[in-house]
This record gives sequence, structure tokens and C-alpha cells, in this order.
Amino acid sequence: MPLTPLRLGYVPLIDAAPLIVARELGFAAEEGLEFQLLRLGAWAQARDMLGAGLIEAAHMLVPMPVAQALGLGPALPELDLAMFLSQGGQAVAVSAALAARMREQGHDFDFRDARKAAHALHEAAPGRLRVGVPFHFSTQLELIRHWLGASGFSPALEVVTVPPPLMAESMAAGEVDAFCVGEPWASSAVDRGLASLLLPGTAIWASPPEKGLVLRRDFTEGQPQLTGALMRAVWRAGRWLDEPENRDTAAEILSRREYLDLPTELAERGLTGRLQVTPSGEIRHVPGFIAFHAGAANFPWKSLAAFFAQRIAARHGLDPAPAMEKAMAHFRTDLYRQHLREAGAALPGASARLEGALAEDREVAAEKGQMILRADAFFDGTIFEPPFAG
Repeated sequence: MPLTPLRLGYVPLIDAAPLIVARELGFAAEEGLEFQLLRLGAWAQARDMLGAGLIEAAHMLVPMPVAQALGLGPALPELDLAMFLSQGGQAVAVSAALAARMREQGHDFDFRDARKAAHALHEAAPGRLRVGVPFHFSTQLELIRHWLGASGFSPALEVVTVPPPLMAESMAAGEVDAFCVGEPWASSAVDRGLASLLLPGTAIWASPPEKGLVLRRDFTEGQPQLTGALMRAVWRAGRWLDEPENRDTAAEILSRREYLDLPTELAERGLTGRLQVTPSGEIRHVPGFIAFHAGAANFPWKSLAAFFAQRIAARHGLDPAPAMEKAMAHFRTDLYRQHLREAGAALPGASARLEGALAEDREVAAEKGQMILRADAFFDGTIFEPPFAG
């Protein structure tokens, strides 16, 4: 039978891997689908093309559908996050000049201690710190604001939005002093001698949800079979990606010209968590730097929708209670259960939880038997309790 084409938009990052691998290794074809992957240049483009019906699904920053639900974007049909594609995979980088000042003051770039890194940055930063993030509704922005806010950072903070592939250029032009971005673009700046890596995102928040598979609600309601086939193909690709022996093959696939178009070794860093943190070649290894499947990494917890909504609402003068309620309705745990139960996905008994409560991986009850949840603690011990059971 002929395959059904689906147009999927992605921004060239390591965490687009589940879409690319699903196409290249046949997981999409096994579900009767032909993935037509469109490489996009910016996150607003992904949102707008999805809203206009030019693509059926998008690789998208997790907070973006939250912001849309709160009315903080263009007027588009309702967008839903059906599953997470990845957790982690981000790094905070500082300019060569700022890194040199931090070195002079004794910072060792251990790439682990968020408090120590914030203190060193505080001492070395000028009167203001310009930080690049990929979008004004992004996990990277939340990581930066939470980390520096909880650390008592006092220099003025200016946030600048920069498309991920242009982070290095922005730093080279002197437009930002630091940035937080998904791989491979942090490592690319290091290779160019422009930056040093200060922290992985996981040092701030152990399991920061990074990208989601986002669809229009009229598609998920009108095309349930295609929605399920899409989700299963992507879920199986994520499961394959989280087998350590497959990461080298994944790096080769992602680095191809039609996808990320970069050296395979650069793709390997983000996939393995073995990162070069300085232009001089210092290496740090971060276990669990990025996850595509393990520890229920794909489950779209409604409590995370509330977490992002509370913070976005506070910055935009919105009432947090209705904002959280609206956002939770757009993280579709019902679709996840409906379409991935038959694929064998481990399903938690609840759709919301305390966020930040797990200091280490933990075995918990599931719909059937037990499952492992990834550690999700914040560096400062923050715990978020959602106001609704979801």
C-alpha cells in the first residue's frame, strides 16, 4: 500500500533526532507514513506554518504551545502538545572575554555546580549581562531566569532572542555575552573559539523538557489514525535513540547535509554528553545530558504545562490560575495514553505530579506494573505543585 505523506517541520538541532530517525530507519514507514521533513530557520516559522496548515506537525519548544494557549501569539487554530520529543540537551555558554575574566578569578569550568557558576558569572559580568535564547517562550529562557534568579544574580539581565544556528554569529558580533541553546550550536561556538561552556541545562534542572511534538487540534480530532501512527513512529524512534549503542549511528544520520549539515563528531557530543567545554580542548562528560525516551521522557505531564504557564503569566501580567488551567488542556496526556498504550509505552497512573520532587530516578506504579521516572530536581530545591489534578 502507498505510504501516507505527512509534512513535519523541524529546526536543525540534535533534539530533532526522533523525527529524522523515524524517517531514516523506517519507523514511519512501518506505520504507513512517509515523513516529509522541512528544515526551518526559526521557531516562529514552525508555529506559523503549523497554524496555517502548511505542515501537519512540528518539532517545537515546549513552552510555545503554552504561550499560544494564553493568547500570547498570533491568532491561530488551537495547538496541542501530544508528546515530548526530548529532555535536556541544552548548554549555557559564555563569550571568550567573559570566560577569561572568570578564569582569572579562579573559576574552573567544572560544568556541574550551578551555584558556583552563577557566583563566578556574577563576579565577572559587566553592569549588564546580555543572554541569547532561541525564543521568548523557551525552556532555555526559563532555565536562565530560574538559575540566575535563584542564585541572587544582581547585574542587569537583558534577554536577546536568536535563532539557534545563529548563536555563534550573535556572539561574534558582540550582541550577546552568553547564551543558552540546544546542541550542536553551543559546541559549534566553542569550536570556533568564540565561547566556553559553563553549564549543561541538566545542572539547573535535572530533566528540563525541551521539545515537543505539536499538532493542530483539528488534525488530532479529525485524523486520529494518522495522529496515532505519527506518535508511535516518533516514540519508537526515541526508544531506539536511547539505546547507547545506537548513538554513533544517530550522529552519522543527523550530520548529513540534508539534516544538520555538520561534522559527525559535533553531533556525537550532544548525543553522548561528552562535551568539549573550552576551545583549548577540556572535556566534561554529562551522563543523561539528553533523553529521548528513558524514564518516561515522552510523557506530556500536565503539571509541566502549569509550571510554564505560571511563569509566563507572571511575566505578562496574566492571572496565573486560569492561565495554568488553560495550558494544562493543551498537553494531551489523553492522546498519549490512547495512541501509545498499544505500542507498549509505560503509562503513569496520574497525568500531573509534583515537579522537581525527584532527586534521583525512581520506580513508581504504572497502569501496568512499575515504571522508572527520571530525576527532575532543580539545583535550588524548588518544587512546583500544580493547582489542578488534570
